[in-house]
Parts: sequence; structure tokens; C-alpha cells
Amino acid sequence: MNWDFYIKSYQSYLKIERGLSKNTITNYSFDMERLCLFLSDNNIEVSPLKINEETIQQFIYTISSQVNARSQARIISGLKSFFSYLIFEDYRKDNPMELIESPKTARKLPDTLAVEEIDALIAAIDLSTNEGERNKAMLETLYSCGLRVSELVALKISDLFFDEGFIKITGKGNKERFVPIANQTQNYILIYKNNVRTEVPVKKEFTDTLFLNRRGGQLTRAMVFTIIKNLASKIGLKKKISPHTFRHSFATHLLENGADLRSIQLMLGHESITTTEIYLHLDRTFLTEVMNNFHPRKTK
Repeated sequence: MNWDFYIKSYQSYLKIERGLSKNTITNYSFDMERLCLFLSDNNIEVSPLKINEETIQQFIYTISSQVNARSQARIISGLKSFFSYLIFEDYRKDNPMELIESPKTARKLPDTLAVEEIDALIAAIDLSTNEGERNKAMLETLYSCGLRVSELVALKISDLFFDEGFIKITGKGNKERFVPIANQTQNYILIYKNNVRTEVPVKKEFTDTLFLNRRGGQLTRAMVFTIIKNLASKIGLKKKISPHTFRHSFATHLLENGADLRSIQLMLGHESITTTEIYLHLDRTFLTEVMNNFHPRKTK
């Protein structure tokens, strides 16, 4: 009942007006497809302009037995966004999601690595191969700049501003930010770029892409995950880690060494400081040290 029209219109709004990434728009759209499938399976013929709170409550009750609380909360958030859009465009006057609450979810703390563990992972890279030099440069960049893996594999040579000490990152929603890069990490990149990358037969469309696979194309996120997983196995690391673990470790280590949340937020590219606050999972000893060092009523 006209769902396709409104969903496509909503997708255009998310892309053009809100500047969201393709993956985020896909996730929002999947939430709407779930609702449409529920209506079809239960022979409920109602348009997005007429659907009421009771019907949506039935849908949420159904999916609650299929997904965990975190996924359920994400779906509810997606539906709220969709109906808010319909109100924004004057398609309907009320939001059937207004009184529907998301389930309480425990705030998941990110896994982190100690500096010694990161050093051990990078030291385990076989530098006798071209791929080894590339992998070392990648993991050093991943950790020292706190990048998302998608940002790492998309990094371009034209994004390197080494004279100024920064790299330009295009993050979620195509938002750009400049992240400081240490001299040591710059050196690892230059070794790879000048001595290894020049030996790769680069495909035309990836001439500006920094990190390439052996066929001259862009690396996939899955490939970076596999590289890290194999290194963890090689050194006998029992933690379950991923490329994102390096990003979490970057933020945690900065915070532990006295960096302020606002600076970390800017470097990570978080739109909200609330997202960055998850890194405040520090032990009480460290928090006591912060209090004693910086508060005017510190212990004498």
C-alpha cells in the first residue's frame, strides 16, 4: 500500500539531506522491509500514512523473539526516524512510534589491546615479503590514527599531507576530517609507497588508492580482518580482536595518557561526544590520579 514510494523518498532524504553513508541507508531500509514483510505475512493492508501504534506494537512484539535487545532497539530507532520524516514532509500529522520505548541495553565496552600487545602483533609481521611491508604500514596507520577499517582501505595518496603532519579522512556520511599522523607512521607509509607499491601493477581506477592488494586493486575490509586474525593466532593472543580493536585502543590509550574527550572525538570523527564517552571505562586508580592532578580540591 504505497510503502515503496515513501521508502524510496525516505532513502533520498537520508542520502541528500542528512548525508548518510550507503551502509547506514541500507540498514534503515532493512528495518522498513522487516515491517512490510510483517504486514504482508499477517494480511494487514495499511499504508504508512494510516498505520497505527497498535499494529507497530504487534510487529515489535513479533521481532522481539527473533532478535536481541540491541537489534530491537536499532529497529525501533529506524522506524522512529522514518515516521519523523513523514511528519517533516507533512505526509502525516502524528508519529505512531511516539509512545514506544526501546528496550534497555547494556552499554558494551569495546575490547582493547595493551601497547605491548599491539607491538607484538606488528612485530610478528613477516617483512621479507612485499605484503609484510604493506601490512606493517597499514596496522601502524590503523592504530596511530584511530581509523575505521573502511577509512583505512579507502585512504588515498592525495589524502597524505605529511608536510603539515596530517592525513585527510573521509568518514561516515562523507564527512571529512584531518587526523594528526606521527613521523614514525609517516616513515612506514613512505617505505611502502616508495619501495613496495611501485612494484604492484596498479589498476587504472586505483592509481590514487594507497594500500593495494597484490593484483593492484583496493583491499577489502575482510582482508584486513584476516590479516589481523592471522597475526593474533601467530603470537597466541587469546583475545577476540578485529580492525576496530585498534581504533578502540587508540582512543583508550589517548585518554589514559591525559587527552581530553573533545580532542578524541574530533580525531575519531564521532558526531556526538556521547559516542566518545564509551571510552571512559577506566579503572578507579586512574580516575583518582586524574582527580588529584587536575581538580582544585585535589588531595594535598
